Amino acid sequence: MKTYHLTYPHTLSLDTVPETSAAIGFFDGIHQGHQEVIQSSINYAKKLNMESAVITFHPHPSEVLRPNNEGVKYITPLKQKQAILQKMEVDRLYVITFNKELAGLAPQDFVDHFICGLHIKHLVAGFDYTFGHKGAGNMDNISSMTKGRFTCKTIDKVEANQEKVSSTKIRQLFTEGNMGEVNNLLNRKHRTEGKVVGGDKRGKELGFPTANLDIASDVLLPKKGIYAVKVFYKNISYLGLASLGINPTFTPESNELKLEVHILDFGKEIYGEQLTIEWHSFIRDEMEFTSVDALIAEMKKDEKIAREYFLKE
Repeated sequence: MKTYHLTYPHTLSLDTVPETSAAIGFFDGIHQGHQEVIQSSINYAKKLNMESAVITFHPHPSEVLRPNNEGVKYITPLKQKQAILQKMEVDRLYVITFNKELAGLAPQDFVDHFICGLHIKHLVAGFDYTFGHKGAGNMDNISSMTKGRFTCKTIDKVEANQEKVSSTKIRQLFTEGNMGEVNNLLNRKHRTEGKVVGGDKRGKELGFPTANLDIASDVLLPKKGIYAVKVFYKNISYLGLASLGINPTFTPESNELKLEVHILDFGKEIYGEQLTIEWHSFIRDEMEFTSVDALIAEMKKDEKIAREYFLKE
């Protein structure tokens, strides 16, 4: 998959860009609904022997339109989004910089520049996709802007449990720690990547050595607590326990969120290495213990629960 980072106005020449079938949207999470949009575009491309493309945006529009808000936390940061699309066998990824200039572009100008100007011959989007200044363009009125240059397909909402599958719903599930349902809506196990950094080595003293992960500030994490996870290190998977929180037993005054993972049956030193955490199941809320012995006893219970969970999975 080739990735192109574009700003308005882009400088790609039409005669250097192949005719393409493209899916368009922000696609945070690339959940079931997004997958249906993208797969429809891929299928059309294969049928007509075209290249397939995804047109997406970065950063999130709210960072530009509501700059006083806290920074957006992404379900799938751009690097992860790229990896998922690569796995789906998308040929081309266009990442358009969302800025004030783009936000002010009239819908027809957007179509002329970023659809026709990228040689898109078939465009697929979700029923609620909007574009152009104040979202005035949508899949109901885009047909008046095509001028016979490309065809369009709108994908209706995708539902699970009689509810629309959406990034908003997935974010709500994150706040509940319901990673099982998150994984259902994503059609895959959700993953978080991070680099192992030095910690206080307290876990090792307790008999549960942990790898402390440095996670990018724009990554969405679930609610605080203990989770059964799989840990990928050098493409090998291990069972593990993830602790996400402030460690109130030892640092009750802290507000610094930390992600630590205890890898089961693993004894290597991996400082500076990259790990991928695959979230499987919430075990319990973060707790403050009155003694170290009580904490160790609870951690042993957590490990037992995690091992039993993976035996059944």
